[in-house]
Amino acid sequence: MTQDPLVVFTPSGRRGRVPAGTPVLEAARKLGVDLDSVCGGRGICSRCQITPGTGQFAKHGVTVEDGALSEWNAVEERYRQKRGLASGRRLGCQAKVLGDVVIDVPPESQVHRQVVRKAATARDIVMDPATRLAFVQVAEPDMHDPSGDLQRLRDALARDWGVEAVEVPLSVLSRLQPALRKGGWQVTVALNKGHHDARHRLLDVWPGFHDGPLLGLAVDLGSTTIAAHLTDLRTGAVLASAGVMNPQIRFGEDLMSRVSYAMMNPGGAEAMTAAVREALNRLATEIAAEAQADPAAILEVVFVCNPVMHHLLLGLDPVELGQAPFALATSDALTLDAAALDLSSIGAAARAYILPCIAGHVGADCAAVALSEAPETSEDLVLIVDVGTNAEILLGDRSRVLACSSPTGPAFEGAQISSGQRAAPGAIEAIRIDPATKEPRFRVIGCELWSDDPGFAAAVGPTGVTGICGSGIIEAVAEMRIAGLLDARGLIGSAEQTGTPRSIPEGRTHAYVIHEAGEQRITVTQSDIRAIQLAKSALYAGARLLMDDMGVDRVDRVVLAGAFGAHISPLHAMVLGMIPDARLDAVTSAGNAAGTGARMALCNLADRARIEAQVRRITKIETAIEPKFQEHFVAANALPHATDPFPELARIVTLPDVTFNAGGGDDGRRRRRRG
Repeated sequence: MTQDPLVVFTPSGRRGRVPAGTPVLEAARKLGVDLDSVCGGRGICSRCQITPGTGQFAKHGVTVEDGALSEWNAVEERYRQKRGLASGRRLGCQAKVLGDVVIDVPPESQVHRQVVRKAATARDIVMDPATRLAFVQVAEPDMHDPSGDLQRLRDALARDWGVEAVEVPLSVLSRLQPALRKGGWQVTVALNKGHHDARHRLLDVWPGFHDGPLLGLAVDLGSTTIAAHLTDLRTGAVLASAGVMNPQIRFGEDLMSRVSYAMMNPGGAEAMTAAVREALNRLATEIAAEAQADPAAILEVVFVCNPVMHHLLLGLDPVELGQAPFALATSDALTLDAAALDLSSIGAAARAYILPCIAGHVGADCAAVALSEAPETSEDLVLIVDVGTNAEILLGDRSRVLACSSPTGPAFEGAQISSGQRAAPGAIEAIRIDPATKEPRFRVIGCELWSDDPGFAAAVGPTGVTGICGSGIIEAVAEMRIAGLLDARGLIGSAEQTGTPRSIPEGRTHAYVIHEAGEQRITVTQSDIRAIQLAKSALYAGARLLMDDMGVDRVDRVVLAGAFGAHISPLHAMVLGMIPDARLDAVTSAGNAAGTGARMALCNLADRARIEAQVRRITKIETAIEPKFQEHFVAANALPHATDPFPELARIVTLPDVTFNAGGGDDGRRRRRRG
């Protein structure tokens, strides 16, 4: 008796025997091989491209003879002529297995193809989204069969795709009949099925074969800014990224002030909900336009946000989050219709997924950072700090993960700073101050030249130097400390004390002039220093609480995350004492890790399940009720710290041992020491 042909698929290594004449696509499905197809094997979509091997494969014990696959056919030739087919490629739906064969499935033909995430962790995102396209041939209506168009569509989906149960929103049902007739009873549908869902949901329908964009939006809904990534749900590619200021700032710059607004003003919470939803609709429209896409093609949105933003997005009263025990209305992940959030600018039947919250002050944004950076897999002790208006902090390794949030306020993002502004062209983003001359040089966003380089003024153009952003103010304060313009208590010295006319009087204190042009003057004031001290002290105190609970005084690694995490200088962050002392080469940046976590959840169902399980294992530390928080906060007011000697920092930076008083009565010059 002749054996059926043996098929070996690479790179998966799956193998098995199939009857001669079996299409490669069918063989792949039978053996559980990852081979893409939208058209269901009709030779239309070309997603099932494969590369057959020839010759002897000792590893697999297979010799592939000529004629192992059926001959090139007219469908493949037509596709090659019209759209191009790489040499050696075949269409899996057309090529049939006739003999033993080894078949390679290239990355672009894999359903769960990997997309490299260009971030510090260099980790891949495996594509397995909740929303997919499916092409079907639907039976035409028959006088002898009274079933409706929707019933016959369901039959076709069950037959071709194994989809047994489908919910259809009215907004999609209303377009089904025209689409079927225009497409000659062939349609492409967008199906959504979350990891908890028992049924598929029909999100859109197109006549005939549709190979247009299938879009998702990953949104990091922050207190100060809203960042979004428009993502192709078939490839994982980010088509556009954009951000806007959160309009809720007008109700209060920090979270507790927004909770207070809701408590003190009837209808206040509703007004903040309406404001953020309007901003999200505008952002979706703008980001789609940037990618030259129709916002109606956005069929899924994933949100990550802190607990207060979580409640205000959902239209839930945030008042309970403003008082102990800081109870959330729900901490579970949520899947719901985007229309329930008034997201009218995207697909009418689009779905929204919101990551789980960890605790009353530790939200879905921290869960997203945990998903992105995976501290539970770390062999060494890693501290992950998501720097923002409300800092999210994680500390852990394979044995245990702790989390807390700390109210840093908006100073790190350029708010509450006298010359502060958003990160935009013209904003100072980096600065260096010569310790001898006390003269500054700086670089602004949008120009690679430093301010003392020839051609700088012409390069910045009419925009000029407009202000100083978050990363700029961090470097400015740290550089002032290194240059001896600022003492350990955070006091700015006078011109006499510092030896530079750039130290100018301002009331009873002093300010340092970074840039002057005409009537414009960009300075760092004593109030700016205080704002940074308060923010960095809250950040350090939160991290220190986690270290106390873990029973350690040092961490092995520090990861800086956040919207501008990639732009923060580790050295300057250490000089400020924003983070605990560590080896400088062990301080890295992960960029917007919360946004990356949102993208991962958008593109991969398993990641959603993983983070939902992980948040239940994370130990939450509530900074608001921890007695030692205030103790750590006060000690952290000094630059870099009142009691921690910061030995690793002292190896590479010598900080001047100067003391200035508010009145500037002495010259402030003392011996220099390390530390």
